[in-house]
Amino acid sequence: MNSSHNAATGEPVITFDRSETFAPLSARRLLVLGGIGLILIGMIFGDIFAVFVLHQNAARVGANLAGAAHAALLGDASAVQRYFQGVGASLENRGTKVDTHVHMIDFGYLALLLAVAEPWIALSPRTKRALAWTFLTGAGLLPVGVFLIHYVGLIYSPFEAIGWASVAADFGGLLVLVASLGYLAGLWRHFRSGSAFTDELIACTADRSRRVLLAGGMILILLGFLCGAYYAGMELYKHEARDVADLSEMASAAAARNAGAVDEALMNYGQLQGEKAVQIAAHAHAIEFGLLAMMLALFQPYVDFREKWKYRWALTLLAGSLALPVFVLLELKYGLLAGAAADLGGLLVIIALLAMWIGILRHSGAVDAVSQQASEGAS
Repeated sequence: MNSSHNAATGEPVITFDRSETFAPLSARRLLVLGGIGLILIGMIFGDIFAVFVLHQNAARVGANLAGAAHAALLGDASAVQRYFQGVGASLENRGTKVDTHVHMIDFGYLALLLAVAEPWIALSPRTKRALAWTFLTGAGLLPVGVFLIHYVGLIYSPFEAIGWASVAADFGGLLVLVASLGYLAGLWRHFRSGSAFTDELIACTADRSRRVLLAGGMILILLGFLCGAYYAGMELYKHEARDVADLSEMASAAAARNAGAVDEALMNYGQLQGEKAVQIAAHAHAIEFGLLAMMLALFQPYVDFREKWKYRWALTLLAGSLALPVFVLLELKYGLLAGAAADLGGLLVIIALLAMWIGILRHSGAVDAVSQQASEGAS
């Protein structure tokens, strides 16, 4: 520990070198491996959902809406209610799957951010490990509970409107909240102490894989922002107007008992929802993958592969990250061919992410050793 003075205020400032080790049971290692693992599982689940559930679910929603419209033409109120119950069940099924996918990936991002901030959390290593386990347990429990909501329902639940799956999801969220508050308290203690130190990840020289991930991630985020800005400025208000027009046309056709016009309005409404979905998905995935690339760039020193392989996996991740949103945008024009290409892009991201996870798991402490030697040499 060294003492110096602030050039502006003349007040003494205590500085010391502190390197957050990457030992097998260290908090940083747990958060990095757990965070990447959560993102991997969330992406694999999302791919399975997109291929085997999403389109089939949308077809069931469309069929139930069409059935309800034709039942309304015939004046069959009980059939209308039955069809809308089918719509609600399909939407709940889709909603729980989407929430599972999104929460798992988002918790993975948060775990990686907490891993970056680990050296700035002024708590004992044992406390930080306990917080890491608490966070990862909650981050895994919440999406699993959300996934089971559609299947478990209120079976054997002591509550009138909340099932056991919802209770498990809420408890997982509570664990994440408690761990996050603990990390926040550690950050507050650090900033209150006014101490300074160096961290090996920040101090490491930027290699090719790190640079390409940082640059590629920023480009992906920029493209995502541009895509979102274009949609908001050029298409969003048109889509909102078409929404109202299609629903009004559907109601008018039903009132006039014109079955052909009802079917046409339903087809137009379904096509509009597809256009909105691909625009939003392309925009969101580009930004999401850009953030992932930039966060992974920080942890490249811990990927225990030769530099050329780290560079290849970085390029593979960026190629898949670009291909997925581009081909999602092209799905309406080229159909299943573009959808298959988008799924292939997602698969490339998963393979590259899995390779980096294995490389981090192989890490033997070389970065920590170099950082420790530099610290001892400086002292």
